[in-house]
Amino acid sequence: MADLSVTAARPAAIEPARLDSPIVGVALILLLAGCVTLGNAYGWRQGALYLLGGGLGFALYHAAFGFTSAFRVLIADGRGAGLRAQMVMLAVAALVFFPALGHGSLLGQAVKGEAGPLGPSLVVGAFLFGVGMQLAGGCASGTLYTIGGGSTRMLVTLAFFIAGSAIGAAQLPGWAALPSLPKVSLIDSFGWLPALLLSVALFAALALVSARVERRRHGRIEPIWRPAEWRQLVSGPWPLIWGAVALAIGNILTLVLAGRPWGVTSGFALWGSKLWALTGADVASWGYWSSPARATALHESVFADITSVMDFGIVFGALLAAGLAGRFAPVWWAPWRSLAAAAIGGVLLGYGARLAYGCNIGAYFSGIASSSLHGWVWLLMALAGTAVGIRLRPWFGLAVERSP
Repeated sequence: MADLSVTAARPAAIEPARLDSPIVGVALILLLAGCVTLGNAYGWRQGALYLLGGGLGFALYHAAFGFTSAFRVLIADGRGAGLRAQMVMLAVAALVFFPALGHGSLLGQAVKGEAGPLGPSLVVGAFLFGVGMQLAGGCASGTLYTIGGGSTRMLVTLAFFIAGSAIGAAQLPGWAALPSLPKVSLIDSFGWLPALLLSVALFAALALVSARVERRRHGRIEPIWRPAEWRQLVSGPWPLIWGAVALAIGNILTLVLAGRPWGVTSGFALWGSKLWALTGADVASWGYWSSPARATALHESVFADITSVMDFGIVFGALLAAGLAGRFAPVWWAPWRSLAAAAIGGVLLGYGARLAYGCNIGAYFSGIASSSLHGWVWLLMALAGTAVGIRLRPWFGLAVERSP
């Protein structure tokens, strides 16, 4: 299940799914019981965010919405369906994000965007993340939803992703001290409407360029929309555009419920730091955990952390989707070179995400949806890292999709 291509789970003829009732039952219990428990312990918003994570995992699985494979086939084979779907996702999110952030509130909830400074930390971190995602076979969201879908190899990636995140958290203050440019928000610079028009024009331009390159190389353009039956909403597979819109709606709902956009990897840094503290290390003295909000998160339960509960939800939402699709089938063996790539890639993903102030979700998706320039820099450097990662994949026995 790991490292799905953008055409994975899209057979020419859609066959009726074979429901895996035990898996569906377990997933529903975990989602519903978790929602009630979190709601009672931490308030209804925490329970709702956990379920929202489940919905995001459900959408990621059924749409096979991958950032890793989308970047890879774009660079290696000139196919841009995945990138075009991402542009739709960004455009839909921006239509709500920009005016909300411009006014500072959404449906009565105070909101703030995701932004990061422009410096060596961002450039190096995003590049390392791009390399790591190609070796690991997944990004941040991809790691979680493929685990829920039954990928045992991605458990190795997640373990080292968490380790790399903790190392990155320990060393981030040193990187942050290097000379850098301040955060740049297009909304603050131009106003939300001009910033929105500029961003939508950029989304459209990237989509059109990718389509032109794909047509020139392959003679046709892979569509992100295809006819689908209503039952596929439950059992999958979804057209890419369904996934793009669902993820955008999920990020908008996160903004409403949490007051800030969707993120994934800060949860990994928290888990890794808590585990590191068990060895007796004074993790609380790290500069990364010095802010009041982070210090509180470090000392409280992971179930009080919004990002963590949404991450758990993604796994169980994908588990539900796999059960409904009848495709939950863990494989308990992988070649050692593949496992080595998963481990190395996981460390690079975790370390890179901390340095870059986020991953493909927090920095790229939520950053650009928040009008932050650092999201665009993240995309460019992650694509550069992807180009290097593609060259490294054969060393570990990993395929690179190329048309004859």
